[in-house]
Amino acid sequence: MEGGKPTLPLVYQAVQALYHDPDPAGKERASVWLGELQRSMYAWEISDQLLQMKQDVESCYFAAQTMKMKIQTSFYELPPETHTALRDSLLSHIQNLKDLSPIIVTQLALAIADLALQMASWKGCVHTLIEKYSNDVSSMPFLIEILTVLPEEVHSRSLRIGANRRSEIIEDLAYYSTTVVTLLVTCAEKSGHDEKMLIKVFRCLGSWFNLGVLDNNFMANNQLLMILFQVLQRDETSTNLHEAASDCVCSALYAIENVAVHMSLAMQLFQGVLSLETAYHMAVAREDLDKVLNYCRIFTELCETFLEMTVRTPGQGMGDLRILELLLICAGHPQYEVVEISFNFWYRLGEHLYKMNDPAIHRVFKPYIQRLLHSLARHCQLDPDHEGVPEDTDDFGEFRMRVSDLVKDVIFLVGSMECAGADSVASRDGPSCCSLHQHRAGW
Repeated sequence: MEGGKPTLPLVYQAVQALYHDPDPAGKERASVWLGELQRSMYAWEISDQLLQMKQDVESCYFAAQTMKMKIQTSFYELPPETHTALRDSLLSHIQNLKDLSPIIVTQLALAIADLALQMASWKGCVHTLIEKYSNDVSSMPFLIEILTVLPEEVHSRSLRIGANRRSEIIEDLAYYSTTVVTLLVTCAEKSGHDEKMLIKVFRCLGSWFNLGVLDNNFMANNQLLMILFQVLQRDETSTNLHEAASDCVCSALYAIENVAVHMSLAMQLFQGVLSLETAYHMAVAREDLDKVLNYCRIFTELCETFLEMTVRTPGQGMGDLRILELLLICAGHPQYEVVEISFNFWYRLGEHLYKMNDPAIHRVFKPYIQRLLHSLARHCQLDPDHEGVPEDTDDFGEFRMRVSDLVKDVIFLVGSMECAGADSVASRDGPSCCSLHQHRAGW
């Protein structure tokens, strides 16, 4: 940076201009100047000083964001002997600023996580953090935030770490994963009516599921799994908590895609998701579309995960065809956005069945595809007062085109005449999915 190290008052003035200057030109000048500062060597010290000053949210956010960016992209600038001091400083900052703003805590948590991933000398970082903060109730929110972003950052493209270091990190996180889950169970049990904490717990658990390091047998019998499904079964669960729990279950289902390797956990998740059918109907009755969409996401992820078993051994064990019933129940919802969530699964199912080319297996799935097509035909009907053909570029037009593509992929199971029969049911109110398909295929 030209002119040497800037003074703290000057940096603070630039931050204030960035956020509060009514003149756009002034904001732009401040943005350019602060960007140059962030790229300079002075950014390390100045960010640290701004965080110590704790003057206001804006300056602390700028400093925390700068520190995160420097660690992500310019960690090589620091000599190894300074790494421990930087770590201790960041941990001190996040503890002192934990009540100032959640976005500052997140930025500092990311900075600590990125430091831990690059600082090879920091052995057992998860153990260090849990030992240091787990007995302090006021520190739990930022501890869980760090433990949430740590697995997420392992595959970050911003970090300059090699394959060997990444493998070492994953191995280390896998070793301490049961310690993390045990901590999360304690937090969930103590949270009581603290919804924000429970959301943090589910987000963190989902993050570790996504990394794929959780022990299968340990999780299958874990209290946290039961808490997850209890939250999803309760009618009074808030929208935000419901979404966090749904995301976590979807992450768990994605993590066990190789079902044979994760059999014990797969069985628990399978039964847990099947238990949500009543809760789905309650959400429909209450016209709670957010929850309906969440349930459909979970049902779809279940079907995706167990697709191989469903096709190989339909109706047996975890090839249980009740999972298709769940998707067809969703297909009956009046909002087409609900059934659209499941399209990728139906594409994949059609592809698998086409490749198998087994008439006996095809006959098993034919009734399900017929019911799907009838539901899609209803969804593709136009309102009686609609004039003309819907635009392909609006949401409904795009949905109808996606339906047309899906019909093309599954029609071999039912035959074109049956599809045309479904079309005739809908034709009273305008073109249906099958007439769209016929038009595109040149029938």
